[in-house]
Amino acid sequence: MQQLTYLGPQKLEWQDVPRPKLCSDIAALVRPIAVARCDLDLYVAMGAYKTPGPFAFGHEMTAVVEEVGDGVKGFVPGDRVIVPFQIHCGSCHNCKRGWTNACKTVSPYAAYGLGTHPTSDYGGAFSDTVLVPYADAMLVTLPDSISAAAGAGLSDNVADGYRTVAGGLREFPCEPVLVVGGLAQSVGLYAVHAALALGSRRVVYADSDNSRLGIAKRAGAETIILSDMETQTRHEDDFLIVVDASATREGLMYAMGSTAPCGFCTSVSGGLSKMMELPLSSAYMKGINYQVSRVHSRTVLNDTLHHACQGTIDPLVFVDDILSFDDCIDAMLDPRPKLIFCR
Repeated sequence: MQQLTYLGPQKLEWQDVPRPKLCSDIAALVRPIAVARCDLDLYVAMGAYKTPGPFAFGHEMTAVVEEVGDGVKGFVPGDRVIVPFQIHCGSCHNCKRGWTNACKTVSPYAAYGLGTHPTSDYGGAFSDTVLVPYADAMLVTLPDSISAAAGAGLSDNVADGYRTVAGGLREFPCEPVLVVGGLAQSVGLYAVHAALALGSRRVVYADSDNSRLGIAKRAGAETIILSDMETQTRHEDDFLIVVDASATREGLMYAMGSTAPCGFCTSVSGGLSKMMELPLSSAYMKGINYQVSRVHSRTVLNDTLHHACQGTIDPLVFVDDILSFDDCIDAMLDPRPKLIFCR
């Protein structure tokens, strides 16, 4: 079969590889039909994120079920499904707690298309066929009302933006939200979209990129251009709910500096370097609740899919272009925030 393979910085190649086989009676084989480019995919393809190749590429996907094991109860060939990118069993104690980014059954960081799991290769979304080792735990039916393109990013970038604001707005309804945008391009914009959809009375988006600022403004956010991060160390107002999607030291400092006493600041990335400076002394004095983590893909998908079906969240709202699989190599380095590829 054909598989898009990452070989090294700015080097992607279609390769002929063996088609995967069912590994157990609880596994399934699926055929990807739409793949969304994750924010991280751009930096992996550029070589900025130091993941050595070769490995299968792509991880935000919808698919059609091709084959299922005898023990699979919830799916049959022909079903349209969303495939969360994190490999998880659904039955270990971490999965039962909803911590699907930390399944104890598989190798750490096991996922499609990122080359982050050293002991197994589960394939990537830009492939003719993908193995889903825990079909009933991982797969989610894609409703007829949601297109394959719209469903592709619901378990990753859409979910990542959503979870940064959903908990805070449940605890503090209508509360203003600050989103600091940057390298996690679409995640920051989806956080804006989710905050507005969930009823925040004021959403402020700060970024140094005029294109993303224009997108956020059209979505309904107030915007602030961060032109000089040496002097712009914080917003003039304090915010109980703050999102850092910058993935930079300067953006993180601005986000935490703008977090209100006892407020909540969530970072969606640890940045591209191994170490990131934190203003712990001021955070301690203010009592800031700071969280940095990967999204729990399968767990948050329940909420994002519900909102997509209700029309409160539009997964395609920030999509710049819908292309074909044939375009993916040339388009992978396109700097625009969100691209989707359909078979």
